Amino acid sequence: MARQGGATTRTEGIYRRLRADILGGRLTPGERLKFPDLCGNYNTSVGAAREALARLSAEGLVRAQAHQGYMVRPLSHDDLLDLTEARIEVETLVFRMSVTHGNVRWEADLVAAHHVLERTPFPDGEPAHVSLVETWAVAHTVFHRALFAGCPNRRLTETARALREEAELYRHWSLPAARAADRDHAGEHRALLDAALDRDADRAADLLRAHIAHTTDLLIGVRGVPA
Repeated sequence: MARQGGATTRTEGIYRRLRADILGGRLTPGERLKFPDLCGNYNTSVGAAREALARLSAEGLVRAQAHQGYMVRPLSHDDLLDLTEARIEVETLVFRMSVTHGNVRWEADLVAAHHVLERTPFPDGEPAHVSLVETWAVAHTVFHRALFAGCPNRRLTETARALREEAELYRHWSLPAARAADRDHAGEHRALLDAALDRDADRAADLLRAHIAHTTDLLIGVRGVPA
């Protein structure tokens, strides 16, 4: 049991370090992830690295290549547009259902999640301080999951969450563009909260659609996501 627990701890450690390095830009989109390099740089075994990469692959942060191992997921114009279209269709539907069916407990959890996000500093400058970026990203994820939590359809909710996870790498790459464009993240999130509490499903869906599309527009216009 002790050995199994130790292996689990090692896998969790390498998973967290790899994830932070991918989202922090130290491992770049399209970069090959070779096991000899990973084992040396992260002082880990092939087995632990393989398990960590499998988890990251399930989250859409790395991609498995036949007979070539793994690579950091490449960013592309077409992939971003496909992902954005899917997110808008699914996430706005789930949010609309949350607004319609969510109970008082859902409202309370949503207010609490927004309270934490509102008081978590948005990272300034390039994402060199990974801990600050990660702290904000966690609060941001919790808030968006809270938006969906009132939806009674479990399958739709899980699909919406999976699409958001797949967009995580794009979202992190959009942060410098958001700063350059002086994006009002706080205002957008407050508007989503207000629409939800007002039980205005149409306004809630429209605001979330614009919120998702804004990130894509910044990535294409400012960051220049490749075709």
